[in-house]
Amino acid sequence: MSDDQLKVGFAQIAPVWLQRQATIDKMLSYIQQAGEQGCQLLTFGETLLPGYPFWLDFTDGARFNSALQKEMHAHYLEEAIQIERGDLAAFCQAARAYQMALLFGIVERPADRGGHSVYCSLVYITPQGEVANVHRKLQPTYEERLSWSPGDGHGLRTFPLGKFTLGGLNCWENWMPLPRAALYGLGEDLHVAIWPGNVRNTDILTRFLAREGRSYVISVSGLMRKSDIPSLIPHYDLVHDKAPEWMADGGSCIAHPDGSWLLEPITKEECLRVVSIDHRSVREERQNFDPAGHYSRPDVTQLHVNRQRQSTLSFEE
Repeated sequence: MSDDQLKVGFAQIAPVWLQRQATIDKMLSYIQQAGEQGCQLLTFGETLLPGYPFWLDFTDGARFNSALQKEMHAHYLEEAIQIERGDLAAFCQAARAYQMALLFGIVERPADRGGHSVYCSLVYITPQGEVANVHRKLQPTYEERLSWSPGDGHGLRTFPLGKFTLGGLNCWENWMPLPRAALYGLGEDLHVAIWPGNVRNTDILTRFLAREGRSYVISVSGLMRKSDIPSLIPHYDLVHDKAPEWMADGGSCIAHPDGSWLLEPITKEECLRVVSIDHRSVREERQNFDPAGHYSRPDVTQLHVNRQRQSTLSFEE
């Protein structure tokens, strides 16, 4: 393999829904499989760990002061990820063991915001096993706002990975032109878009992002079927009875910098896919369009990005 090439992959899987440790164990098994194939970057879907709040859509999630919604929220908090507690330690160890970068979505319960609200966060772990970035979703979408708090710009960053510059966004953030522009300005040429899972999103947007950024784009989705609802969750009978057969049908795919498919969307199956990408293709496509380089006009338009981690507290000792 030349210096220009990188082995990248996605694991399109369902969580062990709302069960932190069981979902971690499942993800680690896919990391092992990818590591044995020489994968250098493995990606998973949005809030896969421990799961997307699918219940909101079919249990009257907007009803104020609902006992049901309070119980579901309390359970969600209990199963959410606290990075400060060491919940990602096994992933760091696996990344180090396989010299593989990991990028995946978590429900984060951060101590720096009081510890009782959750965020849709995109985590990047380096091949050296370090948690290098936690990007909290800037704007939860529609019913997600009933569960997740809005994030900040602290995680709008890119990272070197071989010849590539890696960046990523959560779900509908990928529709937001200015966060995309921030990553382009940081040199991004390998973009990861993570999704809870629906081909209606990935089929439309993935090739557009590749064509706009002249970058490789990995869209990685989760899956969720009625049969994936575990009996241990609160209000299991109600949630199971009201849930559709498919809450998330996947749609993971990879696009080439010219906007063509490298891997077309895959639906309704758990799978691991690993492919090689070539940085030379990025350099070729940037010949006629480079969004932050020769095809930009910073004398006319510029973007200001606030990357301060937001908090209710500011201490002076």
